[in-house]
This record gives sequence, C-alpha cells and structure tokens, in this order.
Amino acid sequence: MDPFETACTLLPDELSARLREYRSAEELRLRVGRRPTVLIGCRETPFSPDPLDREAMDRILEIATGASLHAASASLQRGFLSYRGLRIGVCGEAAVSGDHLIGYRCVNSLAVRIPQPCSQACLDTARESLSDGICSTLIVAPPGVGKTSLLRCLIRAASERGCRVSVIDERNELSGGCGGEEACDLGPCSDVLAGLDKHTAAMMLLRSMNPELIAMDEITQSADLEAVKSIAGCGVRLFATAHGRSREDMRRRRLYRELLEQGIFTRLISISINDGKRVYTRECL
Repeated sequence: MDPFETACTLLPDELSARLREYRSAEELRLRVGRRPTVLIGCRETPFSPDPLDREAMDRILEIATGASLHAASASLQRGFLSYRGLRIGVCGEAAVSGDHLIGYRCVNSLAVRIPQPCSQACLDTARESLSDGICSTLIVAPPGVGKTSLLRCLIRAASERGCRVSVIDERNELSGGCGGEEACDLGPCSDVLAGLDKHTAAMMLLRSMNPELIAMDEITQSADLEAVKSIAGCGVRLFATAHGRSREDMRRRRLYRELLEQGIFTRLISISINDGKRVYTRECL
C-alpha cells in the first residue's frame, strides 16, 4: 500500500473519501473542533467542511496505535506515533513525571507526514552527488521541505553501487517498516535498525554490521552529535539531515556550528522552495 492510501486508512470513511481528492497532500493535519486540512506546497487547505469531533479523533488514535496506547507509549514519550511507515506528530495535554513526558492525558492534534515519491530533480541530485564517489553528506532544509525524501534517494543510490549502508531508522520513517517488512526501497545492500535512538543504534551497528556508510535522519540534539562523532571516529562515512536553510544559517546555532567544525561532512546539500518547486543546491565543505 502506498503512503497516501495508508494515510486514508486512518480516517473514517467519509473523511477518507474527501482526502482522496487531494492526492498530492504532503501532510495531514487533524485538530479536534477544527476542520481537517492537508499541506500542499507548504500551504494548509481544508479538505472537509465539518470540524473533527472527539469521537473521530479517538477512533483515529485507536487505528494508529493498533488499539493499544500502552504499546505505543515509548513513541508517545517522544511526541510521535509510527503507523505503517507514517510519522504522526502528537499534541495535546501532556502527562509528565518530573521533567519527562510520559504520555498524553488528551490528544487534540495530529500531524500525519505522507512520504512523497522522489521527483526527477531529487533523483538527479542524488545521482549527481555520487557521481564522483560516495562521501559524507549533510542535507539541510526547513521542516517539511524534503530532507527525508532526498536521504532515501541517496541511501538507495549508494546501496545500488554496492556500498554497505546501515540505516538508523529511529521513527520507522526512512524504511516505512511494519511487521518486519519495509515499504520504502533502500537498495540491495542496506540494513535497517529501527526504533532506537541514534547513539545506541550507531554503537550496535558499528559493532555488528561492518557498515561502510551509516545514514540517519534529523540531527537535533547533543546525543545525536555524539553519535556522529563516534561513527566518523571509526572511519565510516555518513549521510544525515539537519534543520536549517543554509551553511550560514547552521553556523548561527551552537549545535550545528560544532557539527560543521568537526569536519566530518565533505558535502552539504540544501533544499529550498522557489515558486512552489524544490531547489537543490550542492556545495563542498
């Protein structure tokens, strides 16, 4: 089942039928008491005239969690759910213990990311980036612009060249893993470790899988930076993504400034939107 159809299965029949009129949706936003919307080209558009009620939200959550909020508790503690390769962001009334999120007393909003097929421009960028060899590459873009899609393309292209790629799939989003099956093609020489934080996963992969390259999505915290340093320190190449608009933008923030100063990545690819189209810019670091 493709990601769009998977998103449709989350919804009650009437809403699902309305969503199917918006096949190009990149994200689905569901908020109790407000009209459901789709995100297309970075703009939200309502796809139903009626607000979403609490009963519908509870039913969607039941489907997304396999009727077990307890089983999904580990993901919820990190603010999201994984459903058949879709990442679902969660907002509502948090339940906390000390300073730690332990779940939600009430869920009021969901953001369902719908992975998109790689555009020709994305495919061309991945191929051209590997044309002079496989090197450590950092993909930089604001949220929702296409970092993960390009990362998948790079992983598949490297894997098809015979490179042993170990994929850290913290949120089951890169591979679309469900029940031991992967919905997204990451190439013939890729191995996926899903559901673990980046540092723990990196240590396991370095010890057990003899990778030539490790790929990970969204470097966002100090622990992720430590994982990157450990991987590079073992002589393994890296593909990774980070939130930002450019090299200059990255250098304004301490975490990313330190990341760039490590000299681990030799290529940076930034993604921007111009007149509704994605623009890919490559530069050497």
